[in-house]
Amino acid sequence: MNFGTSLVTKTGRIRQECCVTIYIFTPRYLKLLGPVKHMEQILIPHKRAELLDKSALKKLSERLNCKLTSEDNQITIEGEHYDEYNAKNVITALGRGFELDKAYRLLSEDYFFQQINLKDTFRSKDQITRVKSRVIGSEGKAKEYIEAVSGADIAVFGSSISIIGRIDDLKVADAAIRILVGGGTHKTAYKVMEKERIKINGEIHG
Repeated sequence: MNFGTSLVTKTGRIRQECCVTIYIFTPRYLKLLGPVKHMEQILIPHKRAELLDKSALKKLSERLNCKLTSEDNQITIEGEHYDEYNAKNVITALGRGFELDKAYRLLSEDYFFQQINLKDTFRSKDQITRVKSRVIGSEGKAKEYIEAVSGADIAVFGSSISIIGRIDDLKVADAAIRILVGGGTHKTAYKVMEKERIKINGEIHG
């Protein structure tokens, strides 16, 4: 089974790979743009937008160093490029099912956000539901094990599977999730993931 993939690299370029759709956001290169004011509007699911009442939005604005306003499920962000980009990543992660304490990790340049949009590959809601269930596992055990081995955080919400972590953590978690999304067994997914973790640890300490 082939999956269409677009990957946003640290330089902002896009390349095509054979997998599910992946977006990796990083604000580093935006520092080069300088203190230019900017405004952007993004939509998040209504269920997640309901978490942003006036009090929560005020606290979020202070933390993200941006002016944030909301209308229904549309969030408007106003700030300098670097702060606006960070804010967009945090709010996008919130919209995809992460709690704010985990979404705030994206304020560190060591952490990245990866999103797999299952609608790009699967046509029916039943197919998407089955894939999500495979990633979550019985009583959430598959998701918990992938998080434990990879060190990344995973959110399964709507029609997406999202990951927050350091770049190596993303690689390890992605190794398992790709197999599960493609129909492979949990045993195979865990085995490949564990090998990827050992490989990366060896490269770090080698």
